[in-house]
Amino acid sequence: MGDRLLVVGSGRAGLALGYALWQGEALESLSYCGRQPEPPTHPLFMEGLARYFFGLERPGLGITAVLLAVPDGVLPEMAHMMAGQGDAPEGCVALHCSGTLSVEVLAPLRARGYYVGSLHPLQALAHPVTGAERLPGSWFAVSGEHEAITVARRLVARLDGTTLTVPIACRPLYHAAAVVASNYLPVLLALAARLLVLAGVDEDEAIPALLPLMRGTLDNIAELGLAPALTGPISRGDVETVRLHLGTLPDRESRVYRDLGREAVALAEARGLEGETVAVLRDLFETPVEAGA
Repeated sequence: MGDRLLVVGSGRAGLALGYALWQGEALESLSYCGRQPEPPTHPLFMEGLARYFFGLERPGLGITAVLLAVPDGVLPEMAHMMAGQGDAPEGCVALHCSGTLSVEVLAPLRARGYYVGSLHPLQALAHPVTGAERLPGSWFAVSGEHEAITVARRLVARLDGTTLTVPIACRPLYHAAAVVASNYLPVLLALAARLLVLAGVDEDEAIPALLPLMRGTLDNIAELGLAPALTGPISRGDVETVRLHLGTLPDRESRVYRDLGREAVALAEARGLEGETVAVLRDLFETPVEAGA
Protein backbone atom coordinates (compact mmCIF):
# COMPACT_ATOMS: atom_id res chain seq x y z
CA MET A 1 0.00 0.00 0.00
CA GLY A 2 1.37 3.43 -0.94
CA ASP A 3 1.41 6.63 1.09
CA ARG A 4 -1.45 9.12 1.17
CA LEU A 5 0.22 12.45 0.47
CA LEU A 6 -1.01 16.02 0.91
CA VAL A 7 1.20 18.64 -0.76
CA VAL A 8 0.96 22.22 0.46
CA GLY A 9 2.00 24.35 -2.50
CA SER A 10 1.30 23.85 -6.19
CA GLY A 11 4.48 25.29 -7.65
CA ARG A 12 7.09 23.58 -9.81
CA ALA A 13 8.79 21.58 -7.05
CA GLY A 14 5.62 20.32 -5.41
CA LEU A 15 3.99 19.37 -8.70
CA ALA A 16 7.10 17.69 -10.08
CA LEU A 17 7.71 15.69 -6.91
CA GLY A 18 4.09 14.63 -6.58
CA TYR A 19 3.88 13.65 -10.24
CA ALA A 20 7.10 11.63 -10.04
CA LEU A 21 5.88 9.80 -6.93
CA TRP A 22 2.54 9.06 -8.56
CA GLN A 23 4.22 7.73 -11.69
CA GLY A 24 6.51 5.66 -9.45
CA GLU A 25 3.42 4.06 -7.87
CA ALA A 26 4.51 5.31 -4.45
CA LEU A 27 1.15 6.87 -3.59
CA GLU A 28 -2.30 5.60 -2.82
CA SER A 29 -3.72 9.12 -2.99
CA LEU A 30 -2.42 12.61 -3.78
CA SER A 31 -3.93 15.98 -2.87
CA TYR A 32 -2.76 19.59 -3.20
CA CYS A 33 -3.46 22.87 -1.43
CA GLY A 34 -2.88 25.99 -3.52
CA ARG A 35 -3.33 29.76 -3.44
CA GLN A 36 -5.40 29.98 -6.64
CA PRO A 37 -9.12 29.15 -6.86
CA GLU A 38 -8.49 26.74 -9.75
CA PRO A 39 -5.75 24.10 -10.01
CA PRO A 40 -2.80 24.76 -12.33
CA THR A 41 -2.76 23.23 -15.78
CA HIS A 42 -1.02 19.94 -15.11
CA PRO A 43 -1.61 16.26 -15.98
CA LEU A 44 -2.21 15.50 -12.30
CA PHE A 45 -5.43 17.51 -12.41
CA MET A 46 -6.28 17.22 -16.10
CA GLU A 47 -6.25 13.42 -15.80
CA GLY A 48 -7.95 13.33 -12.41
CA LEU A 49 -4.94 11.82 -10.63
CA ALA A 50 -4.88 14.34 -7.78
CA ARG A 51 -7.39 16.42 -5.84
CA TYR A 52 -7.00 20.16 -5.48
CA PHE A 53 -8.08 22.40 -2.58
CA PHE A 54 -8.15 26.18 -2.69
CA GLY A 55 -6.44 27.40 0.46
CA LEU A 56 -5.05 25.40 3.32
CA GLU A 57 -6.81 22.09 3.90
CA ARG A 58 -6.61 20.17 7.15
CA PRO A 59 -5.07 16.73 6.54
CA GLY A 60 -7.80 14.12 6.73
CA LEU A 61 -7.73 10.78 8.46
CA GLY A 62 -5.45 8.34 6.73
CA ILE A 63 -3.03 10.98 5.38
CA THR A 64 0.43 9.56 6.07
CA ALA A 65 2.55 12.52 4.95
CA VAL A 66 2.24 16.27 4.42
CA LEU A 67 4.80 17.86 2.11
CA LEU A 68 5.31 21.60 2.50
CA ALA A 69 6.61 22.64 -0.91
CA VAL A 70 6.56 26.41 -0.38
CA PRO A 71 9.27 29.11 -0.55
CA ASP A 72 11.57 29.37 2.47
CA GLY A 73 10.29 32.83 3.29
CA VAL A 74 6.72 31.66 3.90
CA LEU A 75 7.53 28.28 5.43
CA PRO A 76 7.43 29.47 9.09
CA GLU A 77 4.06 31.14 8.52
CA MET A 78 2.70 28.08 6.75
CA ALA A 79 3.80 25.81 9.60
CA HIS A 80 1.95 28.02 12.09
CA MET A 81 -1.14 28.13 9.90
CA MET A 82 -1.23 24.36 9.50
CA ALA A 83 -0.70 23.89 13.22
CA GLY A 84 -3.74 26.10 13.71
CA GLN A 85 -5.80 23.54 11.81
CA GLY A 86 -5.55 21.07 14.68
CA ASP A 87 -3.75 17.92 15.73
CA ALA A 88 -2.00 15.63 13.26
CA PRO A 89 -3.70 12.50 11.94
CA GLU A 90 -2.31 9.50 13.77
CA GLY A 91 1.23 8.67 12.63
CA CYS A 92 1.36 11.52 10.10
CA VAL A 93 4.69 13.11 9.17
CA ALA A 94 5.32 16.64 7.92
CA LEU A 95 8.24 17.19 5.56
CA HIS A 96 9.44 20.51 4.15
CA CYS A 97 11.35 20.79 0.87
CA SER A 98 13.80 23.53 1.83
CA GLY A 99 17.44 22.83 1.16
CA THR A 100 18.62 25.42 3.69
CA LEU A 101 16.27 25.46 6.68
CA SER A 102 16.39 22.98 9.55
CA VAL A 103 13.38 21.03 10.75
CA GLU A 104 13.01 23.45 13.67
CA VAL A 105 10.92 25.61 11.38
CA LEU A 106 8.25 22.89 11.72
CA ALA A 107 8.22 23.06 15.54
CA PRO A 108 4.56 24.23 15.60
CA LEU A 109 3.60 21.05 13.75
CA ARG A 110 5.67 18.87 16.06
CA ALA A 111 3.68 20.38 18.94
CA ARG A 112 0.52 19.20 17.17
CA GLY A 113 1.71 15.62 16.97
CA TYR A 114 3.37 15.52 13.55
CA TYR A 115 6.69 13.76 13.09
CA VAL A 116 8.76 16.42 11.35
CA GLY A 117 11.57 16.25 8.82
CA SER A 118 12.81 17.52 5.48
CA LEU A 119 13.07 16.08 1.99
CA HIS A 120 15.03 18.16 -0.52
CA PRO A 121 15.60 16.87 -4.07
CA LEU A 122 19.10 17.62 -5.35
CA GLN A 123 17.75 18.23 -8.82
CA ALA A 124 16.90 21.16 -11.11
CA LEU A 125 13.10 21.34 -11.25
CA ALA A 126 12.59 24.05 -13.83
CA HIS A 127 9.23 22.71 -15.06
CA PRO A 128 6.36 21.03 -13.16
CA VAL A 129 6.03 18.24 -15.75
CA THR A 130 9.49 17.59 -17.15
CA GLY A 131 10.92 18.08 -13.66
CA ALA A 132 9.19 14.85 -12.67
CA GLU A 133 11.17 13.02 -15.35
CA ARG A 134 14.45 14.18 -13.78
CA LEU A 135 13.70 13.01 -10.25
CA PRO A 136 14.02 9.21 -10.60
CA GLY A 137 17.59 8.24 -9.78
CA SER A 138 18.36 11.60 -8.14
CA TRP A 139 19.85 12.25 -4.71
CA PHE A 140 17.76 13.70 -1.87
CA ALA A 141 18.84 15.34 1.38
CA VAL A 142 16.75 14.07 4.32
CA SER A 143 16.79 14.95 8.00
CA GLY A 144 14.51 15.04 11.00
CA GLU A 145 12.84 12.68 13.43
CA HIS A 146 13.20 8.96 12.92
CA GLU A 147 9.59 8.45 11.82
CA ALA A 148 9.83 11.30 9.31
CA ILE A 149 13.14 10.07 7.89
CA THR A 150 11.63 6.58 7.48
CA VAL A 151 8.82 7.95 5.32
CA ALA A 152 11.20 10.23 3.38
CA ARG A 153 13.51 7.32 2.60
CA ARG A 154 10.56 5.20 1.54
CA LEU A 155 9.47 7.87 -0.94
CA VAL A 156 13.02 8.27 -2.25
CA ALA A 157 13.34 4.52 -2.68
CA ARG A 158 10.22 4.46 -4.84
CA LEU A 159 11.99 6.93 -7.11
CA ASP A 160 15.13 4.76 -7.23
CA GLY A 161 16.87 7.66 -5.55
CA THR A 162 19.63 7.91 -2.98
CA THR A 163 19.49 9.78 0.32
CA LEU A 164 22.07 12.17 1.74
CA THR A 165 22.21 12.86 5.46
CA VAL A 166 23.32 16.47 6.09
CA PRO A 167 23.84 17.81 9.66
CA ILE A 168 21.48 20.65 10.49
CA ALA A 169 24.31 23.16 11.00
CA CYS A 170 25.65 22.37 7.52
CA ARG A 171 22.40 22.75 5.58
CA PRO A 172 23.34 26.22 4.22
CA LEU A 173 26.63 24.80 2.89
CA TYR A 174 24.76 21.89 1.31
CA HIS A 175 22.35 24.26 -0.38
CA ALA A 176 25.15 26.56 -1.52
CA ALA A 177 26.74 23.53 -3.22
CA ALA A 178 23.46 22.88 -5.03
CA VAL A 179 23.28 26.53 -6.11
CA VAL A 180 26.81 26.47 -7.53
CA ALA A 181 26.23 23.20 -9.40
CA SER A 182 22.82 24.09 -10.81
CA ASN A 183 21.97 27.79 -10.66
CA TYR A 184 25.40 28.98 -11.73
CA LEU A 185 25.55 26.72 -14.76
CA PRO A 186 23.21 29.00 -16.76
CA VAL A 187 25.26 31.94 -15.49
CA LEU A 188 28.44 30.38 -16.91
CA LEU A 189 26.67 29.71 -20.19
CA ALA A 190 25.48 33.31 -20.34
CA LEU A 191 29.07 34.48 -19.79
CA ALA A 192 30.44 32.17 -22.48
CA ALA A 193 27.71 33.21 -24.92
CA ARG A 194 28.47 36.87 -24.28
CA LEU A 195 32.12 36.28 -25.13
CA LEU A 196 31.17 34.48 -28.35
CA VAL A 197 29.03 37.44 -29.37
CA LEU A 198 31.94 39.77 -28.62
CA ALA A 199 34.02 37.50 -30.88
CA GLY A 200 31.58 38.13 -33.74
CA VAL A 201 29.29 35.09 -33.47
CA ASP A 202 25.61 35.71 -34.14
CA GLU A 203 23.68 35.99 -30.88
CA ASP A 204 21.15 33.35 -31.99
CA GLU A 205 23.97 30.87 -32.63
CA ALA A 206 25.98 31.38 -29.43
CA ILE A 207 24.07 29.18 -26.99
CA PRO A 208 23.31 26.37 -29.48
CA ALA A 209 27.02 26.27 -30.30
CA LEU A 210 28.05 25.99 -26.64
CA LEU A 211 25.49 23.48 -25.37
CA PRO A 212 27.09 20.38 -26.99
CA LEU A 213 30.41 21.44 -25.47
CA MET A 214 28.89 21.68 -22.00
CA ARG A 215 27.05 18.38 -22.38
CA GLY A 216 30.26 16.71 -23.52
CA THR A 217 32.09 18.03 -20.48
CA LEU A 218 29.41 16.73 -18.11
CA ASP A 219 29.56 13.34 -19.83
CA ASN A 220 33.34 13.31 -19.45
CA ILE A 221 33.04 14.09 -15.72
CA ALA A 222 30.58 11.22 -15.29
CA GLU A 223 32.81 8.80 -17.21
CA LEU A 224 36.31 9.91 -16.16
CA GLY A 225 36.04 11.97 -12.98
CA LEU A 226 36.71 15.65 -12.30
CA ALA A 227 40.44 16.06 -12.85
CA PRO A 228 40.70 13.78 -15.92
CA ALA A 229 37.74 15.61 -17.50
CA LEU A 230 39.54 18.96 -17.33
CA THR A 231 40.69 19.97 -20.81
CA GLY A 232 41.97 23.21 -22.32
CA PRO A 233 45.00 25.44 -21.82
CA ILE A 234 45.22 25.23 -18.01
CA SER A 235 45.11 21.43 -18.04
CA ARG A 236 48.05 21.28 -20.44
CA GLY A 237 49.99 24.18 -18.92
CA ASP A 238 49.61 26.49 -21.92
CA VAL A 239 50.60 29.69 -20.13
CA GLU A 240 50.77 31.91 -23.23
CA THR A 241 47.20 31.08 -24.25
CA VAL A 242 45.95 31.96 -20.78
CA ARG A 243 47.98 35.18 -20.91
CA LEU A 244 46.38 36.02 -24.28
CA HIS A 245 42.89 35.42 -22.85
CA LEU A 246 43.55 37.70 -19.89
CA GLY A 247 44.93 40.41 -22.13
CA THR A 248 41.82 40.31 -24.33
CA LEU A 249 38.91 39.87 -21.91
CA PRO A 250 36.89 42.87 -20.71
CA ASP A 251 37.29 43.69 -17.01
CA ARG A 252 34.04 42.08 -15.85
CA GLU A 253 34.65 38.82 -17.68
CA SER A 254 38.33 38.85 -16.73
CA ARG A 255 37.49 38.85 -13.01
CA VAL A 256 35.31 35.75 -13.36
CA TYR A 257 37.89 34.05 -15.61
CA ARG A 258 40.59 34.65 -12.98
CA ASP A 259 38.53 33.26 -10.10
CA LEU A 260 37.59 30.16 -12.06
CA GLY A 261 41.12 29.84 -13.41
CA ARG A 262 42.54 29.54 -9.90
CA GLU A 263 40.16 26.64 -9.24
CA ALA A 264 41.12 25.05 -12.57
CA VAL A 265 44.81 25.22 -11.65
CA ALA A 266 44.08 23.21 -8.51
CA LEU A 267 42.38 20.52 -10.62
CA ALA A 268 45.22 20.54 -13.15
CA GLU A 269 47.74 20.10 -10.32
CA ALA A 270 45.73 17.13 -9.06
CA ARG A 271 45.99 15.47 -12.45
CA GLY A 272 49.76 15.96 -12.58
CA LEU A 273 50.57 19.40 -13.99
CA GLU A 274 54.19 20.07 -13.01
CA GLY A 275 54.90 22.45 -10.13
CA GLU A 276 56.76 25.19 -12.00
CA THR A 277 53.90 25.64 -14.48
CA VAL A 278 51.37 25.62 -11.64
CA ALA A 279 53.30 28.45 -9.94
CA VAL A 280 53.42 30.51 -13.16
CA LEU A 281 49.69 30.10 -13.75
CA ARG A 282 48.82 31.02 -10.19
CA ASP A 283 50.93 34.14 -10.44
CA LEU A 284 49.34 35.01 -13.77
CA PHE A 285 45.84 34.83 -12.31
CA GLU A 286 46.89 37.13 -9.46
CA THR A 287 48.62 39.72 -11.69
CA PRO A 288 46.39 42.10 -13.69
CA VAL A 289 46.99 42.07 -17.43
CA GLU A 290 45.92 45.14 -19.39
CA ALA A 291 43.50 44.53 -22.24
CA GLY A 292 45.34 44.40 -25.54
CA ALA A 293 48.68 43.66 -23.86
